[in-house]
Amino acid sequence: MKTVLRRTALRLAALAALALPFPAGAQEAPWPNRPITIMGGFPNGSGVDIYARKLAEPLSRVLGVPVVVDNRTGAGGNIASEYVARARPDGYTFLLGTAGTHAINATLYSSLPFDPLRDVTHIALLGDVPNVLLVSPQHSPNLRSCADLISAARARPGQLNYASTGNGASTHLAGVQFAMAAGIDVLHIPYRGQGPAMLSLLSGETAFFFNQSGPSIGPSRQGQVRALAVSTRQRLGALPDVPTVEEACGLQGFESTTWYGLLAPPHLPAPIQERMAREVARIITEPDFVAWLTENQGITPPADPGPAAFRQVHERDIARWADVVRRSGARVD
Repeated sequence: MKTVLRRTALRLAALAALALPFPAGAQEAPWPNRPITIMGGFPNGSGVDIYARKLAEPLSRVLGVPVVVDNRTGAGGNIASEYVARARPDGYTFLLGTAGTHAINATLYSSLPFDPLRDVTHIALLGDVPNVLLVSPQHSPNLRSCADLISAARARPGQLNYASTGNGASTHLAGVQFAMAAGIDVLHIPYRGQGPAMLSLLSGETAFFFNQSGPSIGPSRQGQVRALAVSTRQRLGALPDVPTVEEACGLQGFESTTWYGLLAPPHLPAPIQERMAREVARIITEPDFVAWLTENQGITPPADPGPAAFRQVHERDIARWADVVRRSGARVD
């Protein structure tokens, strides 16, 4: 009788165990097991788009799943930034953010639907992005140097205009910094993205344009635009014959660069953050990728791409750009 009762108890215990739910982690396949999306806040062909697509290909290989790029443009990159800030922190949605979207916009906009610092998980710093001072050789044949440009601006205060990719964008603020350093009065004309701004320069609507390095290098090499200076302290390997603003314009210490970085929604699980950060760091420090960054895009690879170093750069730049935005008077309500 005791044996029968014992067997019955064991059967009941086994049935009860089967009825218990499995832990959530036991039911899920290891990450990643489906396509990953890198969001961008700027149009196709922009510097952000170019970098995101370049990164997606090797990232897809090492992770074993498709990595796709989805650009949701508008509001200075805020639409894509808000989308990612509110996305599920499951490791399938990332953002290729910039100093513009997550540092400049913090002061430029009177209010944001997300917190640029708290509503993210830092993955990897992707590089420093300079601007290139461009003019049109067809429509401005007399502007052959930065000195020529400054002289023309001083001769016609408030009349010489320049393009940007939007009010408060890094391409706008580089122009503000340049005008303040040179003591000139120039007119800012904002456009909706890199394409329309470049077209305005090529058509003669605007006189100059501090465009980001990536979309500037090809047209410069092809002679469509004339590169007068770069906004870094050292010359770019991609444009070795183009002087710095300090060299060409005599503006001591001038520098205007931003950064690209890979971000995720807040509260991303640490194992996913660590794996993604490790894979991205490995990719962007490979010799071929470094050569692409420096020689094709004019981007300086980060000394430390890791999440902790990225967060420090991010925190510092919110304060740094706040001062530039306030001095520029730019504001979006």
